[in-house]
Amino acid sequence: MASYVGAIDQGTTSTRFIVFDRAGKIIAQAQREHEQIYPRPGFVEHDASEIWRNTRLVIAQVLASAGLTARDLAAIGITNQRETTLLWDRRTGAPLYNALVWQDTRTDALMAEFAKAGGKDRLRQATGLPLTTYFSSLKLKWLLDNIAGARAAAQSGDALFGTIDTWLVWNLTGGANGGRHITDVTNASRTQLMHLRTLDWDQTILDLFGIPRACLPEIVASSEKFGVAREPLADVQISGILGDQQAALFGQACLKPGEAKNTYGTGCFLLMNTGKTPYSSTHGLLTTLAYKLGRAPPVYALEGSIAIAGALVQWLRDNLQLISTSAEIETLARSVDDNGDVYIVPAFSGLYAPHWREDARGVICGLTRFAGRGHIARAALEATAFQTREIITAMSADSGVLIRELRVDGGMVVNDLLMQFQSDLLDVPVVRPQLTETTALGAAYAAGLAVGYWASPQDISNNWAVGHRWHPQMGQGRRAQLNAAWDKAVARSLGWVG
Repeated sequence: MASYVGAIDQGTTSTRFIVFDRAGKIIAQAQREHEQIYPRPGFVEHDASEIWRNTRLVIAQVLASAGLTARDLAAIGITNQRETTLLWDRRTGAPLYNALVWQDTRTDALMAEFAKAGGKDRLRQATGLPLTTYFSSLKLKWLLDNIAGARAAAQSGDALFGTIDTWLVWNLTGGANGGRHITDVTNASRTQLMHLRTLDWDQTILDLFGIPRACLPEIVASSEKFGVAREPLADVQISGILGDQQAALFGQACLKPGEAKNTYGTGCFLLMNTGKTPYSSTHGLLTTLAYKLGRAPPVYALEGSIAIAGALVQWLRDNLQLISTSAEIETLARSVDDNGDVYIVPAFSGLYAPHWREDARGVICGLTRFAGRGHIARAALEATAFQTREIITAMSADSGVLIRELRVDGGMVVNDLLMQFQSDLLDVPVVRPQLTETTALGAAYAAGLAVGYWASPQDISNNWAVGHRWHPQMGQGRRAQLNAAWDKAVARSLGWVG
């Protein structure tokens, strides 16, 4: 048997290829950023052709640097930024337009139109999702309505829709020369076009948005043999696909109902495994597919999505030039004893869970002459923890399950100050695993399970190990005071637009 498993991790800002061994340890990796395109305020786009070029480049770089060939890989998995929406020409492989990124809000008028007719939750029972600019459905409708010839091509099957996983698999398996047009259940569940229980495209919703079924990919499990890749991974089995946050849940070995993880990246995404039950949220959360292993029943999750987490640190760096590198944020935040009663609500494109308020905008509250750079830095870090607290509270209310610990991953978990504050706010331990690249690892696990590289999900649990654990140190009175002030700041961010 081949020695390793590879994973393509195609994220919002970069593409990586990572090779793992049987213990889940990284053997080699490479990363390449792609351009963030902002044609107008609220518009966020990616060049899908650039993403595909970067994918090939990082694969070749890893194989060369580690002295590996495709034959050394038992399988590859794919994890991807979710909801990002693309249409391309089936015959030429050329995108019809840039990919519309999950952060893009150009469909706000469309969202309001459909919400006015039936309410923001009119599709929640079928899809687990509210009407919002976040998901793929309205993005795809926008492309069909605004790109010349797109609708006719989609109706004939000459234009193909996909999220980024679909785009990569199609290209890896041959593209215009026989590439497979598929997406897994986790990514399909984020389009707002798939029914949660049938795991098929919902014809009523397709009719509502005017989306031709002919352009949609086949929905498959998260872990099964999908086909073999061509160059640069000739004859390697593609056998795992998971949306990035579901991949992190799987990589964190949150395989039992009630187990939860939070990924601190550009945004912040908290998922809790709810087993075979798709709980309908009444507290502003999303019901989503966690994963599906082959023919086994699907596993569901509750999710809370935060639009701006690490992106707020980037904003302080790039827009305000308060710091020169993102890593400096912790040092600056530690230069003060507390936030000085300063709170930042980073509603740059509205607030996601649990509020779902597109009319919100970012605010900085509580400023006095006492406030300085350190207080702004500390408030920026704390904003992520406060938003996470809101989601944990909503999850407990929806499921009746009190989370006893929170497993964490993503780029921000190296920040000890943030992790300690998170534990203090939640009043539960926060646990960082030894390997924090859990998103790519989850995709690798899904791929390896399908080909027998790992025997069962128990092997995943056995590989997971604690790297560091933070315990709450804050008194209940101080916790309540901070949370109350945050709630006031959020209230002041609402209703800014419109």
